[in-house]
Formats: sequence, structure tokens, C-alpha cells
Amino acid sequence: MIAAGNSPHVTLDAIHLHPTDNICVAARNLERGAEIRVGDLAIRLAEPIKIGHKFAVRAIGRDERVFKYGQTIGFTTQPVQPGDWVHSHNLVNGDFVRDPASATEIPPDPAPITSRTFQGYRRANGGAGTRNYLAVISTVNCSASVARLAARHFDASLLAQYPNIDGVVAFTHESGCGMQFGGLHHQVLNRVMGGMARHPNIGGYLLIGLGCEQGAMGHFLQEQNLVQIGAGGPAGPPVFSMQDLGGTRKSVEAAIRKMGEMLPQVNDVRRVAIPASEIVLGTNCGGSDGNSGVTCNPALGVASDLIVACGGSTILGETTEIYGAEHLLTRRAVNKAVADKLLERIDWWLWYTKTFGADIDNNPSVGNKEGGLTTIAEKSLGAVAKAGSTKLVDVLQYAEPCQTPGFVVMDTPGFDPVSVTGIIAGGANVVVFTTGRGSCYACKPVPTIKVASNTPMYQRMVDDMDINAGEVLQGRSVREVGEQIFEEILAVASGRKSKSEQLGIGDEEFVPWPIGPTL
Repeated sequence: MIAAGNSPHVTLDAIHLHPTDNICVAARNLERGAEIRVGDLAIRLAEPIKIGHKFAVRAIGRDERVFKYGQTIGFTTQPVQPGDWVHSHNLVNGDFVRDPASATEIPPDPAPITSRTFQGYRRANGGAGTRNYLAVISTVNCSASVARLAARHFDASLLAQYPNIDGVVAFTHESGCGMQFGGLHHQVLNRVMGGMARHPNIGGYLLIGLGCEQGAMGHFLQEQNLVQIGAGGPAGPPVFSMQDLGGTRKSVEAAIRKMGEMLPQVNDVRRVAIPASEIVLGTNCGGSDGNSGVTCNPALGVASDLIVACGGSTILGETTEIYGAEHLLTRRAVNKAVADKLLERIDWWLWYTKTFGADIDNNPSVGNKEGGLTTIAEKSLGAVAKAGSTKLVDVLQYAEPCQTPGFVVMDTPGFDPVSVTGIIAGGANVVVFTTGRGSCYACKPVPTIKVASNTPMYQRMVDDMDINAGEVLQGRSVREVGEQIFEEILAVASGRKSKSEQLGIGDEEFVPWPIGPTL
């Protein structure tokens, strides 16, 4: 695969990723009848091929494997000739056995990088923040409006006198009740809210609940260790109950008063030099296309490897978009126990989706297919390239704190807002989000760097895109783009605003995983 260091054959027309591949990927829109040179071969296109889509470079019989990245991405449903378009009309995922070998190809540790730093906020508990927000956390949907009204009070004019505060953000959601007490839904929600409360990008927070919800405030505080017992008795964050305060208006007013008191303290911070080893990088892809696994994802993999070389952590989520490529990760697991944790998560997803009459491989999406992705195997093989090439050191549950340096997987769904919410709650202080079709995603309180897979989309959506990995399709190396992403990570961690921050995006994208039944 390109992410593993192979040198693909690049022309201005197409990319042949691996010597064993029997397809090429179009680097631009190609006309019917065009002659495309692939090494010593001259391929005449039988029909137009859009950027990101595949065409055959050799004859492929019916029911034969199609290879991309040197890996099987599916089987043909009819004979395919050189120059034919290869997509949903003649390619299906099919059933094939992957070798789930464990810890058989453990890579060596990368050469350490010890000199790099970023300018961040050193928290009292030792955490390293890249932003500084004041947060109001709604523990149940019933208090969401109060949290939003209180946060909106602190507009730009009021915050102008607090230059070290990036904003006041309300974390609201659609849950907090109608769930089994202590059940999986309850555990996940508590982990998410606890993770946001403890996040190093949060300089101060308060909690607002209704008062009678299943997600009881006291249980949440104790489970997440947000209440500490000191000489003066229990101490913890400011907690508000709408029922105790007398309803909506009084709760909003009380929250505003308290946050007004907190602002000077939250503002009393300065950026200092912090080793790059304290970067926790969250990676995600959304609106992917056929070139995502060719350009932006492997480039992000290079940046991920550089973060690991610095001693930092990098998180790969979206388990449903690891499915079909999990064998590449189990081979580089640090031991069999870690590999088994990933395979257990894959098995859980197979059970979970079946429970609701769904399929884990109900993918790619309509937009993915329009961009050239055909099967879940193809999509997943491109998606895992974000993880680079270092050893897999751990597999985390959704929103579980990331405390291990190195490359880790977090079990998250493929839906971007839910996935990134879990990754941020797990401690990511910078997110890099790759996209081929043009996702505009971001989520406070963490800056999101968006990387485009192709130049036409980057130019069309330049107000949203931070980096153009489409330059790989014009001959720039994946390594060069990966190093650019790495430098951008450190710059944004130090305070440079990403495009999404300039646009003010990120208040609506906090979406905890609503796992299980609503009762």
C-alpha cells in the first residue's frame, strides 16, 4: 500500500498504486478514447472516467479479484477489459477470507524526534491544552436550551476583555434519560461528558441538569471522579438543577452569573512551550472519494507517524470503516491481546448491526460511490492509511481516555460527528479530518484541520479546506504533504486558527453515541 512506503506510478492522468493492482485511479477527469500510459502499457479508455474512479489495466475475468493498494477490494460480476470503468455495475465486495494474523509484522519504533514543541496551555493537572474555552455542559436534553441560552449570552463583545479565552461553548445532546441506569448507553454518555469536563482545552466548566433524569448528577460526578473529598467536605464543579432553581429563566440567570465569575480565572493563562509528545491527534475521514486513500489519508498517515516519533499519540476511529482492512492492523499490533481487542470490536459490530437488521458493510455511501469508492473493503483500506505505519499499541472503547503514547484505535461509529465526539472526549487536542467530496466538519473545543484529497474540490471549497493533498495527483510526494500536515498540526496547536475556526464552526457537532434502545 502507498501508506507503507511503496512508490506508486504517478502520471498526470492516473495513479497505479501497487505492482499487483489490476486497476488504476484517475487523477483527473478522463475522456473516452484517451490513451493512458501505465508503465509500459498503453490503455485506451472505453468510456469517460471521472477523477477518483477506477479503470482496468489488465483483462479481469468474471468472479475474479480486483486489487487496489495490493489488496483485494472485491470481485467482478462480469468480464472486464483494459480501459473499462470498474465500479458498482461490475464490482461487488463479495466474501473472502482475510488472514487475521496477530503481531506478525510489528514495525520497529520510528527514530525519535525530541526537539519539536508547540505553544500550549499547561493545566494544573498536567494536561496540555491547545485552546482555552469556558464550557457549560448539559447532562440531559431537558436542560439543553438553558445551557445554550447561557452560553449565547457571552458574545464577542463581552469576551473582548478576556483575550485568552477562545469562547464559551455549550455541550448539549439528545440523551440523559430514557436509558438503562448503569447500562452501556449510560456508561458511554458519562464517559463523554466526563471527558469533556476534564479536557485540557476546557479552562473551566459548569454542569446543568433538570433534576429528575435517569442520568443522575450525583452518580455522574462520582463515577467520573469529578467530586473530590477535601478537609472542608465534598468539593467539585458548579452544579445547577433547573427544578431546584425554579425553572428556565432562573436557571439561565444563575448560570450566567456563575460563568461571569469564572471568566477572569479562565482567562488567567498564557501559552508556554510544551513538547510535541503531548499532542494527542484525532484522525477522521468524511465524504471520502476514490483518491482519499491515495492522497490525503496516506499523507495524514505520515503526519501520524511523525507525532508518534515525537512521543505523542494518534487515534484512529470509525470501526465500521476499519472492517475489511482490520488484518492490516492486527498484523502490526504490539501483541496478540491488542489484536484480539480489535477483532472483538469487529465481532461486536457484526452482532450489533445484525440486531437492528442492518449490515456493517452497508457502505460506501451514495456520495462515496459518486466519488469513486465501490466497496467497503476499498473504503476501509483507504481509511486505515490515516494510521500510518507504526505499531498498534491499544484499542480503546468509545470516549475512553487515551493515556498511551503511540498509535491506538478507538471504537467509534463511522458517522463523523459521533466518531469525532468520542475521540475528543478521549483526549484528542488536535483533529485532522480528511475529505474527498468536501466535508465542512469541526467540533469545539478542539481545532480541526481539514485536508482535501483532490485539487478541484480544494479550489471549490477553499474557504473550508486547510491543506490540498490533491497535489499528490500532480506528482508531489505523499511524504511532502504529510510533513506539511505535521507542521500545520504544531502551528494550529500553538494557536493558529484553522479554516473552520475562522468560520465559527463547531457548536452543533457535539454528538455523543446514542448506543442502544431509548426506553
